[in-house]
Amino acid sequence: MKLVFGLGNPGNKYKNTKHNIGFIVIDEIAQNLGLTFSQTKFKSLYAEGHIGSEKIILIKPQTFMNLSGESIQPWMDYYDLTGEDIVVIYDDMDLPVGKIRLRVQGSAGGHNGMKSIIEQLGTKEFNRIRVGIGRPFPKQTVISHVLSQFPKERIEDMKAAVLKVEDAVKYWLSSHTFQETMNEFNK
Repeated sequence: MKLVFGLGNPGNKYKNTKHNIGFIVIDEIAQNLGLTFSQTKFKSLYAEGHIGSEKIILIKPQTFMNLSGESIQPWMDYYDLTGEDIVVIYDDMDLPVGKIRLRVQGSAGGHNGMKSIIEQLGTKEFNRIRVGIGRPFPKQTVISHVLSQFPKERIEDMKAAVLKVEDAVKYWLSSHTFQETMNEFNK
């Protein structure tokens, strides 16, 4: 069993914002697998399915970004999983729009959702996929940047990144280690 977490903020106000790229990716995966987020557990919306023989649960924490760990920890405890059994998908300002980066450990890098997860799990060792959202424009605050939608001229780059993350998740779920997945997709 594998858990795939997409980070974001609940509610229509935040839909399609840069900070919600984790939700956007998870929604794309669910749609392509014919799954719907119709169930709730541990302060999350979730959908269950299979890729090959691997059972997966796609999870969208509903705690707001800064408290994401409050949702993720109970899932891991309930299924007695380690960081090798999960992947967290989230936005990263240090990557340009359209770029992704997979890692098996690391710091929060200033991302409050990741700070919450690291704090709750008590470890920095868990699989993650960072999705680029680019840096704020001059004189734009970080908050207004992450809570804004992608500009029209970057939508295609964003969509390409979403599809690449989906491919990476499916690759990982089809009997590859996350290290193998990193080697394949961190090019």
